Amino acid sequence: MTTAPLTDRPADTSPLLALDIGGTSMRAALVQGGRVLDRVEARTPRPATPDAVIAAALELARPLAARAGAVGVACAGAVARGRVTATATHTFPGWVDIPLAERLGAGLGLPCAALNDARAAAWGEFAAGAGVGTTEFMFVTVSTGVGAGLVLGGALHLATNGLDAELGFVTVPAHWHTGVPTPAGRLAPLEFESSGTALNARALALGFAAARALCDAAEAGDAAADAAYRHSAAGLAWKIADVAALLGVTRVALGGSVGLRPGYRGRVQEALAAFPERYRPEVVHAALGADAGLIGAALWAARSTQDGGAQYPSTRDASAQG
Repeated sequence: MTTAPLTDRPADTSPLLALDIGGTSMRAALVQGGRVLDRVEARTPRPATPDAVIAAALELARPLAARAGAVGVACAGAVARGRVTATATHTFPGWVDIPLAERLGAGLGLPCAALNDARAAAWGEFAAGAGVGTTEFMFVTVSTGVGAGLVLGGALHLATNGLDAELGFVTVPAHWHTGVPTPAGRLAPLEFESSGTALNARALALGFAAARALCDAAEAGDAAADAAYRHSAAGLAWKIADVAALLGVTRVALGGSVGLRPGYRGRVQEALAAFPERYRPEVVHAALGADAGLIGAALWAARSTQDGGAQYPSTRDASAQG
């Protein structure tokens, strides 16, 4: 499904609370008019069970909640109607159809809406960052994994099962398959070929300490490192061209620790040059950096509250009705 198109960009309304729950850390922020006003951060508890994560998120966000009119949550996994099922079960054990938005909304006394983290970042960039001025837009994060979010006709695309724009799981020809050469003709998920995890495995195989060192060497002219760097970019470029052909996307914003590197975008653009011009969307760096998910989650909460959808009864609602 797609949401209604965005007709107005963020306004200076009352502050909104945003939560970004990741596998390593979680952040809470007050957002107003597409800008972060205040923020706090904490480590994600281990093990990251639903009860532990929700309790930690509530503790982190409560000091900011009194100043907010609604809360938006960005988190990893499949998110549908505010309920979350983990796709990385080793990182988030026990997350199966967890009513995250409902529980956080009740705990904070605020209407709450939840989105997958990549979709939240896509909405943030579209509404207040690199996607401004477009109607067909894709955000791609290249970091530990590969994730994406799509805006089509000015509306965020959301599947009813929570699995949409899962770019990291579409296939490309396997080359090293997380560092190990594979037989010709084999296919592998894009994450296995283009993610930071894949680059890290290749870096170790080439004698570098980590993916960052490989990327630094590639940008400094090391031939072996550059070949690995270009392989990552080429796989992503292929899938960008596919999305452009299928959905008419005209601009793609790259985010994440790899995607935001100075040399990565140029290599993606060079790889795209092999495709017909009509399948070569503009490729830019994400403008909001690490705040894209926070800003997108906050703006999504405001929109959901205004539309009367994806909001959950809160203790504040109950007390007002009582």
